[in-house]
Amino acid sequence: MTPETRYARAGDIHVAYQVLGEGPVDVVLADMWFSNMDGQWDVPPLADFRRRLASFSRLIMFDRRGMGLSDPVAIQSLPSLDAWMDDLRAVMDAANSDRAALIANIGGAITSLVFAASHPDRLSSLVIVDGFARVRSAPDYSIGMSAEEAERQLGHIEPTWGRGLMLDAFAPSTRAVPGLRETWARFERMATSPGSARAIVGWIFDSDVRAFLPTIRVPTLVIQHPEGRMFRPGLGRYVAEHIAGARYVELPGPDQLLWGGDQARTVAEIQEFITGVRPMHPTDRVLATVLFTDIVDSTKRAARLGDHAWRDLLGTFGRLSAEVVTAASGRLIKSTGDGILATFDGPARGVQAAHELSVRARELDLPIRAGLHTGEVEVSDDDVAGLAVHIGARVANLASADEVLVTSTVKELVIGSQIDFEDRGSRVLKGVPGRWRLFAVTNTRRRTP
Repeated sequence: MTPETRYARAGDIHVAYQVLGEGPVDVVLADMWFSNMDGQWDVPPLADFRRRLASFSRLIMFDRRGMGLSDPVAIQSLPSLDAWMDDLRAVMDAANSDRAALIANIGGAITSLVFAASHPDRLSSLVIVDGFARVRSAPDYSIGMSAEEAERQLGHIEPTWGRGLMLDAFAPSTRAVPGLRETWARFERMATSPGSARAIVGWIFDSDVRAFLPTIRVPTLVIQHPEGRMFRPGLGRYVAEHIAGARYVELPGPDQLLWGGDQARTVAEIQEFITGVRPMHPTDRVLATVLFTDIVDSTKRAARLGDHAWRDLLGTFGRLSAEVVTAASGRLIKSTGDGILATFDGPARGVQAAHELSVRARELDLPIRAGLHTGEVEVSDDDVAGLAVHIGARVANLASADEVLVTSTVKELVIGSQIDFEDRGSRVLKGVPGRWRLFAVTNTRRRTP
């Protein structure tokens, strides 16, 4: 069930907002610069992230003026910082929130940083995820984006807006999730128009709120994903270094959209900072066969094919992966951008699925490498963790194109399953103690009843 959309008044402007959850602390989410209160629930990972936040808070969300369901504004009369801060304050007043934690992501950080400096009485804490105080480089700000790169990025916005291409740059691990690009593209179109998007991102790129950072006195957490492609980790570090007492945390993964990547880890950091209590999610420890796959030379292939053809090919591979894993009674845990992570309750089914996926991917002229290991894993939320997962990833990294590598553990467990192997010798797996004997799958023959 989605929350009711209501309207606050900021002067003559109607600002759409929603409230979800009944937790003891108020949290205002100002994650991105664009939004649509109704449309956000149609994007599964976006909706999931909001529900996670609402599990420990009373979550307040809103469409800034000019966005989504709020009153429109002319492209020639973009909102000022003061106007967007008025929207935030009006929504808090309408939701009867005297003080709240404020969470901002990427471009949403500009307004949020100034609001924290200007209205510390309204905030209990501030969380900035992959945000910045300035985008463009300057003589005293070498970490910023060059003028050439900034213009190149701005030039891409109008021709690509509403097509879901933002995922490639800001949430690459989600690109192969079936149907996500289409739902995200629709969300973009529901949020704003191409011209408005170009104008507002240009405004964000031209903004510089560095002078406000030393005046911020509310407790601040800065989370950065240094593997992200769009905004360098130095931008987030700069924010943390110039706010007194700010806590700086780096998380793994290439996704810089707030809801991308490991949601459980991101929410855990935010919840602990805001409430002082880190969530304890029940975990199940089970024996499973872990499969990792990775497309060989994906960057070169993407450059050769072009963005459109590469996206189509990734989508086809994502659907093929889901089909093969499901047919083998496996569980597709997640896309890793250019591959997948899946688990199986039987090692033979896992090996057969990996071999079939390798063969069928080759038919698409898409060579993959695959690695499998069987061991105890921790199952929590929508992810798996543990040493077995780490080993599976390392084994996949050692495989060649069109090769399925397994550990000796897997080989010994599938004796009698009519699967043939070739010895690949003893190898060291980075970060794993000892040496591991690896074997390449050469043939699988399904048993007939």
